[in-house]
Amino acid sequence: MRLEKCWFCSSTIYPGHGIQYVRNDAKIFRFCRSKCHKNFKMKRNPRKVQWTKAYRRLHGKDMTQDATFEFERKRNRPERYDRNVVENTLSAIKKIDKVRVDREARHHSNRMRGKKEQQHTEATREIEDSIHLVHAPGAAQTNPFLPEKIKVSASASQPDDERMEE
Repeated sequence: MRLEKCWFCSSTIYPGHGIQYVRNDAKIFRFCRSKCHKNFKMKRNPRKVQWTKAYRRLHGKDMTQDATFEFERKRNRPERYDRNVVENTLSAIKKIDKVRVDREARHHSNRMRGKKEQQHTEATREIEDSIHLVHAPGAAQTNPFLPEKIKVSASASQPDDERMEE
């Protein structure tokens, strides 16, 4: 089973899925979905479209260089079947995936390191700028500029003139 990569967004294409476009010069472009195919036909650059893998790598959102990417490379040389080699390969794939996940998590945490402090400073700046919109619940008692609440006692015998009509 051969898994291809989408030319536009670099996601995996499983057998029987996607669109294949062959240009006049016999260059083959494979797309995972019609969204990628339409963007290709509109001559959009994948490095400038924000949801593509190329954009994420170019702008430092994803890892670009790592030794684990070497194992993902496409190899067209056929190998003889050997049960031990297959067993070792499958166990190595699990280890490599674990290493890749750990490195991606470390990369993400390094990238987001200053984000929490930045959000905190932005929030405090916004509160300082718009503090006049925020009043504490006890501010009515201490603020002399606000009108005082008028207390009205409700009695059962009110004249008909003062009652509200329904």
